[in-house]
Amino acid sequence: MKQAAFFSFSLFLLFSSTTLAISPAPAPKAPAKTPSTPSAAALSPKPLVPTLPQSPDSSDSVPDDITRILKKAKIFSVLIRLLKTTEIMNNINSQLITAKSGGLTILAPDDAAFSNLKAGFLNSLNEGQKIELLQFHILPEYVSSSNFDSLSNPVQTVAGKDPARLPLNVNALGNSVNISTGVVNASIVGVVYSDNKLAIYRLDKVLLPLDFFATKAPALAPTSAKAPKAAKDNSAAQGEDDTTQDQDNKSAAVSSVCIRGTTMVMLGIALVYVAMM
Repeated sequence: MKQAAFFSFSLFLLFSSTTLAISPAPAPKAPAKTPSTPSAAALSPKPLVPTLPQSPDSSDSVPDDITRILKKAKIFSVLIRLLKTTEIMNNINSQLITAKSGGLTILAPDDAAFSNLKAGFLNSLNEGQKIELLQFHILPEYVSSSNFDSLSNPVQTVAGKDPARLPLNVNALGNSVNISTGVVNASIVGVVYSDNKLAIYRLDKVLLPLDFFATKAPALAPTSAKAPKAAKDNSAAQGEDDTTQDQDNKSAAVSSVCIRGTTMVMLGIALVYVAMM
C-alpha cells in the first residue's frame, strides 16, 4: 500500500515539472514613451527689455487704465501729473478703448529722469510744448519687448515724424535698447506693462525734442534802415542851403562895396565942382 502511494506521488511530481518546463515565458514589457520636447522654432523670442520687479501683472490690470498701471509702479508721479494736467491721459485711455488694432507704446521717464532736468525747465514750457513733449514719448503702435530691432528710423511718434524737428532713433543691440533725439541719449531699463495692445517701458531720461532747442533764423532788418539815405538827402539840402546863403552873403557884400564906391565918386565930383566955382 505504501509503495503504491509513493509511486502515485512520484508520477504527480513528474507531471508537474513537465508542465512548468513547457509553459511560455512572459512577454517583455513595452518601453515607456518619453514625452516629446518642443522644437526650437516654437520657443518665443528672448525679450530685449527685462520686466521690472514692481511691474503689475497683465492679468491683474486693465489695459485702458493707464493711471492705475503707472501708480502701481510707484516711480511715475511726475509723469502722471503731466498726463492729467494736459489731458493726454484721457486721450490715451479713449484710444485704447476704441482702437481695434495697432495699440500704443508709451516710453515713460521715471521720477529720477525728471529730477535730472535743468531746474525750472518744465515750468518754462507753455501748454503746447508740454503736450508735444508727452506726445513725443508715445508711439502710435504696439511694440513688444523683443521687436525694437524691427523699427525703422526715424521712428514716428504721436507728435509727428519730422527728422528736422522731431528725430527719434532707436538702436537695439544685444539686451539693450537706446533712444536718441539729437539732444539726449536715453535707455529703456525695463518693462512696466505689456499685453497685446499696450506696452509701457521705463526710461532713464526724458526725451527732449530737438525742436525745443533749434536756433531760430535772425529777424530781417526793419525797412526804416533806409533812413540814412534820407539823412544824406537832408545833408545835401542843407549844403545847398549853406551854399546859397554864402552866395547871398557875397552878393550883399559886393553890392555894399559898389554902393560905397558910387558914393565916393559922386562926392569927388561934387568937391571938384565946388572948387571950380
